[in-house]
Amino acid sequence: MPTSRRPEPGAPKSRSTIRTSRWAIPAARPRSAPPWRSGEIGREEIGDDDVCHSWDKFSEVASTSAGSELAYCEVIVFGNSAQASGDLFMSHGVMTDAIDAKPLLAMLADHPGAEVVQVLAKAEADPTGLIRGRRHTMLNDSDINHTRHARAAVGAVLASIVGDPMIYVSGGAEHQGPAGGGPVAVIFRRTNT
Repeated sequence: MPTSRRPEPGAPKSRSTIRTSRWAIPAARPRSAPPWRSGEIGREEIGDDDVCHSWDKFSEVASTSAGSELAYCEVIVFGNSAQASGDLFMSHGVMTDAIDAKPLLAMLADHPGAEVVQVLAKAEADPTGLIRGRRHTMLNDSDINHTRHARAAVGAVLASIVGDPMIYVSGGAEHQGPAGGGPVAVIFRRTNT
């Protein structure tokens, strides 16, 4: 990822590059797994001007991370296969906001008796400053970065449902689910019950 000390390789000198981590990282996340790659949106329907602006253009399946500490991309793909012989499987849904418990509750209801091995989610502070019409302070708290607030809130909601705080919530969900929401996935273990 380009930074002030590591510009984009091969970028023409006349080309402007986002050089601060504050904006480079949020811009990099949606470009890492754009919704047109998964077929959710046509390639012609989304462009550079949409990134971090057109919040109605998002993926329901992608979860990406970006950081200035990385000099290259790392890709991990999770999914289910009919050829898999193990006892683990996944399910996923999309939270519409930071307190949306319905997707996780639906996954648990769809797989009664299966053991929850891990819950994974993406979270971001809603850029409108509101959750369900009520003001939130995640974007303007001077003590804690908004991604930490969002991760804590979403982690608490999900942990309260599964009864286990070992939840992985990644911050920064730009274009990964609706603005203020994000994808949530569960790795389950099949049981003999």
